[in-house]
Amino acid sequence: MKLLLGIGGTDDSLDALWWAAERTSATDDELTVAILENPDSDRPPEEIEAEVETALSEQGLDAEIRHLEGDPGGRLVDLADDEGYDQIVIGGGERSPMGKIQVGRIAEFVVLNARTTVTLVRR
Repeated sequence: MKLLLGIGGTDDSLDALWWAAERTSATDDELTVAILENPDSDRPPEEIEAEVETALSEQGLDAEIRHLEGDPGGRLVDLADDEGYDQIVIGGGERSPMGKIQVGRIAEFVVLNARTTVTLVRR
């Protein structure tokens, strides 16, 4: 299976990174990591890429890492459609104090617009 992980540097996207790396290691799927421009994250792309490389190394994976510029949700959905990915994996938000899921704008866009199966990894 071809997995496309979208990571923008938020804590929930880092959770999705580790989930996807562990899953890929266990299932021998093909993983591509797309580092997105996310205005909601203070982490610079270099720091995000270092975290990605650490996760991949710890799981013994060799995955393609891409940097996507422009609208993060749109670029991720377009990439998944254009290159035939089977699944998009993204951070799925956090729970509010009332127990409701709070989904970020990128995740919401991807869920609402992707024709590809989307997995939300929640904290």
